[in-house]
Amino acid sequence: MNLFPVVILAGGLATRLRPITEKIPKALVEVGGSPFIDHQLRLLYSHGIRRVIICAWYRGYMLREHVGDGRRFGMEVDYVFDGGSPLGTGGAIRKALPLLTSSFFVLYGDSYLPCDYAAIQAHFEVGGLPALMTIYRNLGKWDTSNVEMAEGRIVQYDKKSKNPRMEYIDYGLGMFVPSVFGGLQDGQAVDLVEVYQKLVLEKKLLTYDVSERFYEIGSFGGLQELDDLLTRDPEKFLKKE
Repeated sequence: MNLFPVVILAGGLATRLRPITEKIPKALVEVGGSPFIDHQLRLLYSHGIRRVIICAWYRGYMLREHVGDGRRFGMEVDYVFDGGSPLGTGGAIRKALPLLTSSFFVLYGDSYLPCDYAAIQAHFEVGGLPALMTIYRNLGKWDTSNVEMAEGRIVQYDKKSKNPRMEYIDYGLGMFVPSVFGGLQDGQAVDLVEVYQKLVLEKKLLTYDVSERFYEIGSFGGLQELDDLLTRDPEKFLKKE
């Protein structure tokens, strides 16, 4: 199965990880003895991903210097930089559209997701909708839940306004056809959350319920947990042939 490319959103300031990220982008924070982006790319490769576009802003040149063209990871890696000011996660994807000729995955730059990428793509391709959000029945355990489901579809997605019916969380991996972002103005700063919320209102968003929990390095607690796991076994989550 040929898997679609992955857009990695790696442009944030990572203020929650200061002072570690005062001089490096979050993706280069050391986890299990290597920069986080190394683990992220190896995980994607083990699941059959061969092309990645990294959307960067804060100290993004350091990411390009470290990863290069991706050949040492067995991948083709391209870069899109926001420019003088941040474009937000949605605006960054809009800027990457010239490099995308097919549907694509979107992955947050601090997420480590040991899920079945091929199964998610297959679900998306038969679903007949322009976008998909992976969700996890979190019940507030690993982070604050932000998705309310009813009758198999999302009825509310909000990272700020919570309600007790939100049992699920945005797992951190989405899929889109390029036209979802084609209506955005070039250079417009937009958050991906806004794009998802519009899709929810228009009933154009598929969901895929992931059974494996997510890992992240967006917080010190998450960083420590993943560092401990990957220090003990760097290949713990890699898909074996």
